Amino acid sequence: MANIDMKAMFSLTYGMYIVSTEYNGKLNGQVANTCMQITSEPLCVAVCINKANLTTELVSSRGAFSVSIMEREVPMTFIGQFGFKSGRDIDKFAGVKYRMSEGGTPLIEDWCAAAFDAKVVRTVEMPSHILFVGEVRESVFFREAPLLTYSDYHTIKKGKSPKTAPTFGFNTLK
Repeated sequence: MANIDMKAMFSLTYGMYIVSTEYNGKLNGQVANTCMQITSEPLCVAVCINKANLTTELVSSRGAFSVSIMEREVPMTFIGQFGFKSGRDIDKFAGVKYRMSEGGTPLIEDWCAAAFDAKVVRTVEMPSHILFVGEVRESVFFREAPLLTYSDYHTIKKGKSPKTAPTFGFNTLK
């Protein structure tokens, strides 16, 4: 990585999301900053999550995921519940307001401005992560609110990236 300037990579803009799913009665979700719309007909999005995470295992098994878009005012304790704890150890949805989509994935209402459900139509394996491409089946807009960007997470909230995040290397820039 001799020719990689992490400041250049940190200049990419990202939002902050919770990617979730349900499989065999188990709800799980995780914070992610990699989500994008890739087509409009059909409406498809892509998310990228670490292979070691329980959410990845459950999305792979279910074949569907939801994305909830976090508001800027979300407290760090809420981010921490989904971002720095494992669903293997805790119930990440305990005390969280959500509704189930028609496709059976959780759409988080707490601290999220909108959410959508998608059926996985393609996966791309990377060395440490899996890119899931999903066709959107349902979306809901909860409220107008400023959205949390990845830059805000680091500069305003002083957040760090966990080791399994694709942006873990950005922690060295602080």
